[in-house]
Amino acid sequence: MKVYPVDIAGFKAELPILTLPSGIGIAFFNLHGDNELTEHSAKSLAPLLTDCEVIITAESKGLQLAHCVSRELGQRYYAVARKSKKLYMQDGIEITIKSSITTGQPQKLYLSKHDVDLIKGKKVGIVDDVVSTGASLEGLEDLVEKAGGIIHKKAFVLAEADAAERTDVIFLGTIPLFK
Repeated sequence: MKVYPVDIAGFKAELPILTLPSGIGIAFFNLHGDNELTEHSAKSLAPLLTDCEVIITAESKGLQLAHCVSRELGQRYYAVARKSKKLYMQDGIEITIKSSITTGQPQKLYLSKHDVDLIKGKKVGIVDDVVSTGASLEGLEDLVEKAGGIIHKKAFVLAEADAAERTDVIFLGTIPLFK
């Protein structure tokens, strides 16, 4: 299997190159199960987010990162945008997001009333693993705004392809697309 070497704020990793159904190849980045990489990424991002009052992420690959970042910031809670509506979320809010590079189709994001109350009127830091087309990020931004939060910063471990040119996001490293 081909791999792409990446430097994530001093952490060296080799990401497998996988082909999506669209035919585009990506350097697949996965924090699931990698404590060392997750902790390193969180400790590198947290100092850049100290002025955020609350963190939000989308399930699932951003969960452990948001957990560790909020812990580093001394925040007890962080908000989680879910991709399916759970029983405890009946009084929450939802939005529809455009197709992301990995899903290839529109999705919904849901936020519980607890998390709506958590971010309302607060400076929110959006945290996730990779920013690429920006579709998932746009969904999180819409959700924060709908909940009455203030989008303060947007932070990612990696920026993929053209996302590395964005000036409105923070990231620790970059990865290309493969055609």
